[in-house]
Amino acid sequence: MTRRALILGIGNVLWADEGFGVRCVERLAETLSYGPEVTVLDGGTQGLYLLPFLEEADVMVVFDAVDYGLEPGTMKVVEGDEVPAFMGAKKMSLHQTGFQDVIATAQLMGYCPAELVLIGCQPEELEDYGGGLRAITAARIPEAVTIARDWLAARGFDATEGRTETPDLADASIRQDAYETGRPSEDEACRTGDDRFFPERA
Repeated sequence: MTRRALILGIGNVLWADEGFGVRCVERLAETLSYGPEVTVLDGGTQGLYLLPFLEEADVMVVFDAVDYGLEPGTMKVVEGDEVPAFMGAKKMSLHQTGFQDVIATAQLMGYCPAELVLIGCQPEELEDYGGGLRAITAARIPEAVTIARDWLAARGFDATEGRTETPDLADASIRQDAYETGRPSEDEACRTGDDRFFPERA
């Protein structure tokens, strides 16, 4: 029976560094090529809707912005039973509590991946709706992807340079480059919303 791996990025790209996990899976899919036994998924803030993906996986990598109480940009890697504890250490966002519940539910139902690793980065800024990753956080994405690649390789899931074609990433219009370069300046920004999503005013 073929073993399967799940590479999951969780977070909310609308809140600055909260998007770290999602941007990591985007970068991984753009730079590494995996076979069909590896699923690369933008889990966003889907919570319990992610359970079917966990059920299919033997091993799982999770990328996330995690408030460890460390210096911004600090990377920390935890494995196994420690993962839920760290994800629930501080209720930094709704999705973290939700994913802690996802893991607990999968364990109760007997189909949580046998091995899992959380690759987390301490955020610098969260209270910036519509903002992109801060430079110190974005700079850690290549390291996070390398950690994931090596962790998976040690478990028999090898990657080559290239791309992983997956339908499970966000639409191209909100990928990192498009989203961050499309944000208006403070002087141009609409104070009742985002002009990019409003019809032209008379």
